Amino acid sequence: MILWKNHREDTALGDIDFRRRSLLLMLTTLPAACVTPLPDPRTHVLPEPSTIPSVRSPQPGQEWVYTVRNVFNKQVVDVITETVVAVGNQVRIRRTSHKFGPLVDEIQSPWGLILQDPHWNPPQLFTAALPLWPETLKAGWSGEYRRRYQVVGVPDYDYDWILDMQALTWEEITVPAGKFQALKFTNHIRFQSNEFYYRLSSERTETLWMIPEIGRWAVRRSDGVYYIEGHGSRMREDDLEWELQSWK
Repeated sequence: MILWKNHREDTALGDIDFRRRSLLLMLTTLPAACVTPLPDPRTHVLPEPSTIPSVRSPQPGQEWVYTVRNVFNKQVVDVITETVVAVGNQVRIRRTSHKFGPLVDEIQSPWGLILQDPHWNPPQLFTAALPLWPETLKAGWSGEYRRRYQVVGVPDYDYDWILDMQALTWEEITVPAGKFQALKFTNHIRFQSNEFYYRLSSERTETLWMIPEIGRWAVRRSDGVYYIEGHGSRMREDDLEWELQSWK
């Protein structure tokens, strides 16, 4: 059992009630039309490399462009461009949305260890960095990490974050940016939401195909589930896929 250390004593009851009513209304108004989900990425399993590959070192100007899609209905949600803008004790990656313009930066400290993670909503700042990909690029490797995080820009509270990472297989994957050899791995995350006063038992799962030669992933799929206090139905976060369109 996880014991949460912080509590918001100043939360307005009216705001809580409004959120609950809004979420319950959403449950009753979801569309019932059939949709065709996004197919799995084009892959096939490869033998384990005889030599463990190294991840490309970061350099200013390196760039990755991803199309973001809703897995359930295939709709394009956005196009995100990620660019390395600073390298040193911290590696800073500037992120730009085609729809919304500048986004919160990603910060690794050092390379391969995420400190500020804007992938999730809201963006997170960890009190201690944790691996962004498997520490050993070998099928069968696994690791568990326990951290605390803050919401970026809100330093007054921090929350629990538990990550279980598992490297699965080496695969050849084909995406618009090309054909690559990638390590497929999964993340299972249990965490305390910053909206803990009504959102319970929050979990997220991810599947990623990490390409060492480009220092990033070809595909990243993320989803999440949670419960609302006082309501038995399980709620879902958006099920999204980031697919690599180009890199340099």
